[in-house]
Amino acid sequence: MRNDPASTATAVLARVGGPANVTSVTHCMTRLRLALADPAAADARALRAVPGVLGVVAAGTDWQIVLGPGVVDAVTAAVTTAVTTAPARPASAPAPAPGPATDSGAGPGDTVLVPPPTGTDTHAGGAESARADRGSGCSSGAGPDDGTADQEARAAGQGALVKERLRRRDATPFKAALRRVANVFVPLIPALIGCGILAGLNGLLLNAGLLPGLTPALSAIASAFMALIAVFVGVNTAKEFGGTPVLGGAVAAVVVYPGVAKVTAFGVHLAPGQGGVLGALAAAFLATRVEKWCRGRVPGALDVLLTPTVTVLVPGLVTLYGLMYAAGAVATATGTAANWLLTTTGAVAGLVLGALFLPLVMLGLHQALIPLHATLIDQQGYTVLLPLLAMAGAGQVGAALAVYVRLRHDVPLRTTIRSALPAGLLGVGEPLIYGVSLPLGRPFLTACAGGAAGGAFVGFFAMLGTEVGATAIGPSGWALFPLLTGNRGPGAAVAVYGGGLLTGYAVGFAATYLFGFTHRPRTPADA
Repeated sequence: MRNDPASTATAVLARVGGPANVTSVTHCMTRLRLALADPAAADARALRAVPGVLGVVAAGTDWQIVLGPGVVDAVTAAVTTAVTTAPARPASAPAPAPGPATDSGAGPGDTVLVPPPTGTDTHAGGAESARADRGSGCSSGAGPDDGTADQEARAAGQGALVKERLRRRDATPFKAALRRVANVFVPLIPALIGCGILAGLNGLLLNAGLLPGLTPALSAIASAFMALIAVFVGVNTAKEFGGTPVLGGAVAAVVVYPGVAKVTAFGVHLAPGQGGVLGALAAAFLATRVEKWCRGRVPGALDVLLTPTVTVLVPGLVTLYGLMYAAGAVATATGTAANWLLTTTGAVAGLVLGALFLPLVMLGLHQALIPLHATLIDQQGYTVLLPLLAMAGAGQVGAALAVYVRLRHDVPLRTTIRSALPAGLLGVGEPLIYGVSLPLGRPFLTACAGGAAGGAFVGFFAMLGTEVGATAIGPSGWALFPLLTGNRGPGAAVAVYGGGLLTGYAVGFAATYLFGFTHRPRTPADA
């Protein structure tokens, strides 16, 4: 039975330091994403124990709570309401204490936290550590005069040191940059999915010659967002980096304005859309830097006039006479490199990409690949990377099925698999990752092996001259079929992609069944 969204929201907020500790609330298809003013006020292990929470990814002030598709929308709405109506915490007030932990094991600073396996089987890798966590909080019954307070103080100090080390490890410039780029594009995912599905439907109708009066309207609806995506990227970039959103959008709009065709840069006429989302991202980021520079130097009486003008003018000129050309070159190189990689080392490239995508999803960094997908779609009409990466989900499904078969007496775990499997088949892998394979340990690795095999399958056919691409970003698994196309048409793309899925399912199942457990599962005869 699904948990009440309001109750889940209340429980989550109580364990992240209260509504006043939350500075922003967003979500993607499966994750509630919170920015915290004071990360130390949050208790990740207590948060992990909230019913309905599948996992927690914490990196500095950025906390991602995995809730699953559908559920995350309702919980996000409840959290947003609570945050916007809560009184702000005074700047001088100490951060609220984290909610009471239900797990007294290691400190709450773990980068990735998942619930322990729901069943009693301890033969899978990783189950021993979950049992150790549950058993490390025994009380000795000592009184307040026998050193217990000192021991608790020392333990708290050690926990704080561990948390700080983990925070510094996760706050590397590279990881921070990827997360900020992901924050720009994550809010765009619903529109990318919706418009992508409509584009795929429109393509099917055109190929079948059906409803000729409706297809132009569908084409306009599906294409309008992609034609103006640079503006939305500019708005979100300015918002993410502390600028005025509308000014970021105004500068990014230069990239797609038809009039840029009259501008000559480096001896050639610019083309509307040149540089795509990369150019828009760079232009809006520059605009935020210029705006901040102006805010600190322009007199207050002139700020309302000069700051917006300079913020649009200077980055606009730099965009026209530098960024669009440079970003266009980068975009072209990206498309060329992707095609070269698949046509020359397709099987190896597919194997590596398919194997590494699940860890990226686990760390919440997979959304940072959206600019690459968007660039490839702009360059050649489809992204060849998404079908390869989608094979990771196939390996995950195969691994989950193997766990279901091997642990036939673990009723709670099998119930989790049954509820999460439909989402996994449609390309939403987090419920299976955080609810099944990652807590068990080895099945996560064997799922990666299945993804590698599926990616190698698709990459091998790319080496033979059959590319598989997706015309939009968003869904994967079975949901990607309507969006498939390639250099040899949608039929060949569907066949190769389907073969890759079957390969990922089979290898993920076999690898998990044979190597995902250190010992054979217990049976009633072993009791």
